[in-house]
Amino acid sequence: MEPHGPSSVLFGCELSASTKSYTFQVDEEDDSDHILALSVVCLTDGAKDECNVVEVVGRNHENQEIAVPVANLKLSCQPLLSLDNFKLQPPVTFRLAAGSGPVHLTGWHRIMHREDASFEEDDDLSEEEEQELAPIMPAKK
Repeated sequence: MEPHGPSSVLFGCELSASTKSYTFQVDEEDDSDHILALSVVCLTDGAKDECNVVEVVGRNHENQEIAVPVANLKLSCQPLLSLDNFKLQPPVTFRLAAGSGPVHLTGWHRIMHREDASFEEDDDLSEEEEQELAPIMPAKK
């Protein structure tokens, strides 16, 4: 039996000179909703004092690939960056656009298991129930 309700698992990956990118993806046949929340990007043991630029590569609202830099780390001035649970929807690729790392990304993979679709029908309000709702009034100044 499949679990219902949300669950979270720890996420982590490392980007380096030998592994310049990592793609986070889920099974296309999985009917759960998946969110990746990034917490921290940091330089790890063996990093040189150089600029290490980490990009997130995903798709925009027009389904075009877009690359966005999310961190520029340097050992001597900023070895760590908190991303405050920056939420992404898979598939998403992390790429070391500059530098040789190693750079470690950590966060949470949140999985929301969908219940039986029949509950959605119960959420629809009948016309009678809609009429009972009070109208929205503008705020007083």
